[in-house]
Parts: sequence; structure tokens; C-alpha cells
Amino acid sequence: MIKIIFITTILLLSLNARENPFFADKDEKDIIVSSNKNNAKIPLKRATITLPSEARILKKVTIEYKNLDGSIDKKSIELDNSVDWHLPIFISQNYNESKSSNNKKFKNNKKYTKIAAIKYAKFYNSGKSLKIITKDKMLRSFQLVNPARIVMDFKRDSTMKSYSKTIKSVFKKIRIGNHNGYYRTVIELDGLYRYEIKEISNGYILIVK
Repeated sequence: MIKIIFITTILLLSLNARENPFFADKDEKDIIVSSNKNNAKIPLKRATITLPSEARILKKVTIEYKNLDGSIDKKSIELDNSVDWHLPIFISQNYNESKSSNNKKFKNNKKYTKIAAIKYAKFYNSGKSLKIITKDKMLRSFQLVNPARIVMDFKRDSTMKSYSKTIKSVFKKIRIGNHNGYYRTVIELDGLYRYEIKEISNGYILIVK
């Protein structure tokens, strides 16, 4: 009898039911970089490479970059183009030159546009900034991956229904769910970012970088 009770207890402890979709499951983990660490670098505007006089054909361009977790990766593009070694090769990144490209949504724009709202909070987007107008105090915030998202809990006792809205922005979707003593706001992102949250007079501003 004791053996049966022991086995039953082990089986019960091994169950892993997910009670609330707004909480992380076993496949979701905190991002492994610190969101508060300031690793800001000067934004890339233009860099140049000068080829030696023997160069005639450009075969490949390789860029080495650092990921959020500090690891180093490379990405290459195969080419087969003639070049004039007298002229430098430019590497640049300019938002103003991408109006007709898929990067239009990332153009710096200080004008905020309302993208979502519930009774207790309104959400306004401008580029990589999300302004949250609310009187409720933020209890905590943290970041998860798979998919990339930022979670913010606001203090309030309410009986609000779950809310979800998809957006064409860096902030892909806003999900809000009610809990005991607070409501949880989940901001899904279009990729991995560091983030910071600034408190303002009428709420908060979330900035991803």
C-alpha cells in the first residue's frame, strides 16, 4: 500500500499543466542578457574600405557582428562584380534612404500613434518606442524569448476580459490578461532587443534597442 501511495505521489508531481497562457511555460525562458546594462554604441552611418590596386572583381562581402548574448557571428553575400580600386567601397545604414523598402516602419518618427487601448491604459507607438498612458503602477517587468516579448505587470483589481491586438510595428502584438491584484501586459516583438522603461508623468515609455 505504501508503495502504491509513493508511486501515485511521484506521478502527480510530474504533471505539468499550464493554467494560464499569460505565464511562461517550460519552453519559455528569460533572455540571457541584462536589459539594464548600457552597451550603447555609436550608430553606423558610413564606413569605407579601400581595395589594393590589384583588385578587379568583388567576389564576396562578409560582415562579422556581435549578438545580444555576446557571441560573434558572420553573414556573407556572394558577388561577382567588377570594381574600380580607385574608388572606396562604402558600408552604410541610413533610414532616410529606405522609404520604399520593408524597413519603412523603422524610420525615426517622434509622432506617436495610438495603436491599442483598454479601460485602464492606452498604447501609443513611435518607431521603437511604446508610450503607455496609465494611472496604474508598474509592479515588475521582464523579458522572455521564443517568441521575443516583454512582460509588464500593472497593479489593479479588476474583472476585465483578456485583450489581444496585432500591430504592424516593431511591437507585433499586445496581449493583456487579468490576474489577482494586477493585470499583465505582454508585448510581442519582431525580434530580440534590449529594452528600457522610463517613467513619465502620465505613465511609462518602453524603448527597445
